[in-house]
Amino acid sequence: MLSAFRTPASLRGPLALSVLFAAAAAPAADAPAKSVEQFLSRYCLECHDADVHKGDRSFHAFKLPLKTLPDVIEARDIIDQLTLREMPPKKADQPSDEERLAAIRALREGTAKAQATLSSTGSRTVLRRLSNREYENTLETLFGRRVDTLGLTADFPKEKTARHLDTIGQSLVTSGFLVDQYFLAANRLVEARLGKPPTEPKTWRFNKNFVQYEELTGSHKAAFNFRYLNLYEQPNTDTRQGGYGHIEDFKQGVPVSGLYDLEVEAAAMHRDTHYDPAIFGIDLSEPFVLGVVPGDVTKGHIHYPQAIEPLLASSVVPDNTPARLKFRVWLEAGQTPRFIFPNGPYESRASVISINKRYPKEFSTPVGASLVGRSHILREGKLPHIRISEIVIQGPLAEPMGGAEEVAVFGRDGFRADRALDQLYAFATKAYRRPLQDSDRASIRKMYDRRIAEKAPPRQAALDAVKLILCSPSFLYLSEVTAESDRRLQPHDLATRLAYALWARSPDETLAASAAAGKLTGDAELKKQIDRMLADGRVDGFINGFLDSWLNLRDLGGMPPPRETNRAYYAEDLPTSMKTEARLFFREMLKEDRPVNQFLHADHTFVDKKLAKLYDLPEQKTLRLADGFRKVSVQGNKHRGGLLGMAAVLTVSANGVETSPVTRGAWISENILGVKPPPPPDVVPAIEPDVSGTTTIRQRLSKHSTDRACAECHRKIDPYGFSLEAFDPIGRTRTTYAKPKKGPAPKIDTAGEFASGETYQDFAGFRDILHAKRDEQFTRHLIRQFLAYGTGRLMEPADEFAIDRIYDKVKQQGLGLRGLVVECLTSEVFRSR
Repeated sequence: MLSAFRTPASLRGPLALSVLFAAAAAPAADAPAKSVEQFLSRYCLECHDADVHKGDRSFHAFKLPLKTLPDVIEARDIIDQLTLREMPPKKADQPSDEERLAAIRALREGTAKAQATLSSTGSRTVLRRLSNREYENTLETLFGRRVDTLGLTADFPKEKTARHLDTIGQSLVTSGFLVDQYFLAANRLVEARLGKPPTEPKTWRFNKNFVQYEELTGSHKAAFNFRYLNLYEQPNTDTRQGGYGHIEDFKQGVPVSGLYDLEVEAAAMHRDTHYDPAIFGIDLSEPFVLGVVPGDVTKGHIHYPQAIEPLLASSVVPDNTPARLKFRVWLEAGQTPRFIFPNGPYESRASVISINKRYPKEFSTPVGASLVGRSHILREGKLPHIRISEIVIQGPLAEPMGGAEEVAVFGRDGFRADRALDQLYAFATKAYRRPLQDSDRASIRKMYDRRIAEKAPPRQAALDAVKLILCSPSFLYLSEVTAESDRRLQPHDLATRLAYALWARSPDETLAASAAAGKLTGDAELKKQIDRMLADGRVDGFINGFLDSWLNLRDLGGMPPPRETNRAYYAEDLPTSMKTEARLFFREMLKEDRPVNQFLHADHTFVDKKLAKLYDLPEQKTLRLADGFRKVSVQGNKHRGGLLGMAAVLTVSANGVETSPVTRGAWISENILGVKPPPPPDVVPAIEPDVSGTTTIRQRLSKHSTDRACAECHRKIDPYGFSLEAFDPIGRTRTTYAKPKKGPAPKIDTAGEFASGETYQDFAGFRDILHAKRDEQFTRHLIRQFLAYGTGRLMEPADEFAIDRIYDKVKQQGLGLRGLVVECLTSEVFRSR
């Protein structure tokens, strides 16, 4: 089925010889060419001639004019090295500033003169499929309702990325297994949402037999004979004793997918406990919160986390006196509501053990040798928890016009057998994101007619045709109707690329109408649509997806720190707050068109109460959880302000257990400055950990820096990471490493020297150097990353000419983030195949 969507041979083969060996537009003047030749001979050939290839580079044949694309690549690399003063090496003879500037100027002129004739036919986007997140977003748009409750991509293969980007066509492989998963997902979605049988609303009431996790059974029976459903802890703990509360008599779940009303009688118990608050690891001054998530007894242990459990609703629970809390939630057929305590104590079992150890005399009965019993605490003590005494479920609720899915697929009049094909064609037009071709209509009509011939009811025949549409390459792939011979994208293709770049979902009616009218390819109309889309809330699809790609934030939490030394990371769900800070900061930068160098150094950030505490900001004393995130000043703060002071970046650039200047330095080099460090040679031994804790990572690194196989790269990478040793693996500031068993805690040395000679003493100094002297390099990398994210292909050397033009335009406008995004989206790179 997908064979028709293979990449054209012209995009798979090597670069055409006509490109690689095209002549330069005009010969370079003798003087610049001679100056470059003399510069290389005097300062470079000693290490990079025909006989000595240090760093696998030889410049003995390099000269102006530039005649091939590899020559341009080499010239740009030399320009970067000279600009950063990383070549010649510090210990070698150094050129004067005049010599250095003359060589850079001559090389830049040489690359500019090559622009007229050098281009890469490989600079085209490989036909790509939707990423998993784009797939779910698109289905949500097409069906008019959230689909995350179905977990359609839960069994899909893990997405492959290229340089952390999940939109690159070459990485988005479609395996036979994935094709099978697409069929299963389409069938499940269509049948659950559109094929469900008519079902009359029903009421279920539960106020007894609240059996919970096995270890709670004895205590709950003894204390109140399962009269209450108790939540004792947050849902992401190890021991799982009261993190999820299910309804024992409703494990079969709801009969059909639909909206259901829940009425829950609940009370927050003993928030005013006299027990030591440290036992629970939470802020007891904050009101307790009750959340609702779906559960499915066929998908795993009902008391444990499950793959499909998006938060459906939540509410603050009043103290002590039971109150009726009302929720309206969407549940899929077979799902049962489960209740969670998002801001609950860290681990219930550990809390009970501590209470039994420290307060045994408060109870009339012995606490027991195991210390894990809690019946006496429930009867006589003050263990903080949420107590649910009754749950009422009503549904499925009737919806206007048959529900959002019915309207989205068949229109406001619902399915009409006499108009079935027209309705299917209209839906396919939205799904395929372009006008239908005769072959599209023939395929849909064939499926519908075949099912009718097989005696299927007309509605079922239509639903099977909808499944066909959702399994079509025209839906799964960002297919192009632009002619192969055309360089610029046709309006519908441009609309699709723009929608997925800014919203990570299919075009809306306004954008599709602009494309259908043929207006979108005009500069003014394109700019108008971009401005409209940037102002729309759906731009969060871009913000979240791009940050996950550019900064690799999707890996945040992939290597979590040890629970015993980082309790707050789990108890307060810090990864969610960390990501939110980065997203809010980016959103404001985009909305207000702030200069992109504020990513490197800013005087403000966004924090909630949890991050304010992690950062030790004064706002930790005034913020409440209910306040959410607030913009706060960090002016004068030597550790916060800009991406590198954010816990999200500091956590994702560590390995969870310890920090390393190499790991964080390589992260900054690749993600902030756009220079991917080469992997270490196989002959280089790993840095052995010091289990005694008496030596620092810097001391251990010094041994590698004396190794000739390591020093060449480490002198460039390590200085980016030394100052970040001021932060632990989750972004807390520190001045010493962990105290060893013997002796004092080793002090942290945050000083360093760039390969180009600049020195710093601490993180603030390091940040200032990046802000002042690496801002252009950072901005150019940001442009490359956004273009790659938006076009679905990595930028190539031939694209540098266009990137130069974009940078110059953005610079004239003040280097604002919004301006950068707009210039990228209106560039030839984005508007071309």
